[in-house]
Amino acid sequence: QVQPVESGGGLVQAGGSLRLSCAASGRTFSSIGMGWFRQAPGKEREFVAAISWGGGSTYYADSVKGRFTISRDNAKNTVYLQMNSLKPEDTAVYYCAAFTGGSYYYTKSYSGWGQGTQVTVSS
Repeated sequence: QVQPVESGGGLVQAGGSLRLSCAASGRTFSSIGMGWFRQAPGKEREFVAAISWGGGSTYYADSVKGRFTISRDNAKNTVYLQMNSLKPEDTAVYYCAAFTGGSYYYTKSYSGWGQGTQVTVSS
């Protein structure tokens, strides 16, 4: 079972950039897809981006397309989320999780959620 640990969050001004990392333990990491989600206060957890096991396919929410890039390094058991042109509405706790099947866009398709990392974008 993959157990992710997120890092890289912080406070940044609008227009700035951050790179989040998700280090995952587990021997099966290189054979499973991974996803990033976020949850703002008072809102439901929402899909941000996902990547297939080999990195050949990526998926993005419309709200981040063109600004965020998901990638992975299977040798390091790590998934990254490069976030550029950040906006105040990107403020949330960001989580990564392991894809278990179904649609990449749905929370229920994932397991092994990490503790999250806070991203705050000031205007």
